[in-house]
Amino acid sequence: MTHRDEPWGQEMNTGVPSPDLVLDLIEAFRRSKTMFAAVKLGVFDALNDEATADELASRLGTRADTLRRLLDACAVLGLLERDADRYRLTAVSQVYLTKKGPLSLIGYIDYSNEALWSLWGRLEDAVREGGHRWEQVFGGKGPLFSHYFRTEETKRAFLLGMHGYGTLSSPRVVDAFDLGRFRKLVDLGGATGHLAMAACARWPELMAVVLDLPEVVPIAREFVQGVERVEVAAGDFFRDPLPEADLFALGRILHDWDEARIDTLLRTIVERLPRGGGLLIAETLLDEDGPGPRWSRMQDLNMMCVTEGRERTLGEYTQLLKKAGFQSVEGRNTGAPLDAILALRA
Repeated sequence: MTHRDEPWGQEMNTGVPSPDLVLDLIEAFRRSKTMFAAVKLGVFDALNDEATADELASRLGTRADTLRRLLDACAVLGLLERDADRYRLTAVSQVYLTKKGPLSLIGYIDYSNEALWSLWGRLEDAVREGGHRWEQVFGGKGPLFSHYFRTEETKRAFLLGMHGYGTLSSPRVVDAFDLGRFRKLVDLGGATGHLAMAACARWPELMAVVLDLPEVVPIAREFVQGVERVEVAAGDFFRDPLPEADLFALGRILHDWDEARIDTLLRTIVERLPRGGGLLIAETLLDEDGPGPRWSRMQDLNMMCVTEGRERTLGEYTQLLKKAGFQSVEGRNTGAPLDAILALRA
């Protein structure tokens, strides 16, 4: 009997395509939810040493028999190791799935579990009707920011999630171009400052300001405290005058909005930049001549469910940037979740 982890295709008759792709996609959401549930229950943080299912159940307040089934599923997925009846963390889970992990993604996983899971459940409606699904799913006008900034706890959880996600890409984004010519970076909507900190670490002559809404500032200051050449300032980049800078940054901002809002923001930035000043953009780029890449295309559907915006190709961003007054536009694929664009004012 064929083990189900092996390809099913070898069982098929000659000339009949293998069902592997379809079967894998049927199961894909189950694998995601397994990780989401284990994070939500606190499995990885509770497992700071080897433990049995009974011991972990006592720590977490769950049933031992059902927890054991979840732990075995995590072991099969490579998130835990099992030796006889004892479980322990893997290198991956130590880094990404614990609160103390150096590159913890718990915040983004919780966001995916508590918001994206339900919003994606209405993907068909988003395709039929257009528009994000916040009001349909959660009853609020939304979208994302008003929902997650409603309490201090939800705001912090959301920002921590964006921080974990951002730390995977920001070092590569700021290394994609020679930024040594610039002296002052203002990161618009910079949240916890991961891009600004990465930029100053890479370019020693650069000073940086993280600009975000007043309610974000206290959390941002926690992250940049003690970091040289990085400051935090309060402001709404759609309403308030922008600080002086020769380089602005927009990390995962433009994909939130439609073209009218983007045009307004880009023109505001152009007017504030000196000649030769730049705009560094961190977004995932769709292929110009094909449907991929897969990560970017899945993120595009995510934006359909969650925001007013979408993901774009480098050509589409170039058109928007030049319309707003930028002259030179270059793009780089970074190999990280986010790619990089550098636009220069004439």
